Amino acid sequence: MTESNQKESPKRNVFGLAFLLFIVLSFLCVYVIAQRSVSGVFDGISKIFNPETNIIADPTTIVHEIRAIARLETIQYSMEKVITAETNQGFFAFLVGDKLLFVAHGDVIAGVDMSKIEDGDLYVENEILYVRLPEAEIFIASLDNDKSYVYDREIGVFSQGEVGLETQVRQAAEEEILNAALEDGILEQAQINAENYLFRLFRSLGYPEVVFLEPNSGN
Repeated sequence: MTESNQKESPKRNVFGLAFLLFIVLSFLCVYVIAQRSVSGVFDGISKIFNPETNIIADPTTIVHEIRAIARLETIQYSMEKVITAETNQGFFAFLVGDKLLFVAHGDVIAGVDMSKIEDGDLYVENEILYVRLPEAEIFIASLDNDKSYVYDREIGVFSQGEVGLETQVRQAAEEEILNAALEDGILEQAQINAENYLFRLFRSLGYPEVVFLEPNSGN
């Protein structure tokens, strides 16, 4: 090998390494760009098939009615009830049936509406205060949606599920919770609690004796 060839050999090696490095860097750039492009494509496809939910409230608020409320809430029931709903049961239930098991949590609040007291419902005779309260009533009976849930649902092989079945169950559950509270005597206890509370209040106002008359059901 001549002296000139020996001098050119290191230059060729350096050029070769530089060219190889250029190829590697170019490949990496292409790979990164391709990855980003593919990721962007998949993100776009994902947004098409799984669009984001946007909740937009109309800025206009319409107030239909404003009422003064003088309700004395005296008792609250927090209850749980299991409700079962089913359709197309029987021999072919495994094919076309739909069965739902719902665990309902709800609250029932009762008390006395003090706005229904009239002038003649409170009077004093011989230093005795006589009070006739309105009958106790249910103020609120509703499900707690955060605690209520579908525990299980069995849908037949050829069934897509009864549309609105869960809605029907929720309505039935709310009514059942209310009925259970009524059967347990929530109104009677609400009346007693109201009288006990007002008895202490009237005594603190200086009335030595307070007598509660039969509740007024005509209001």
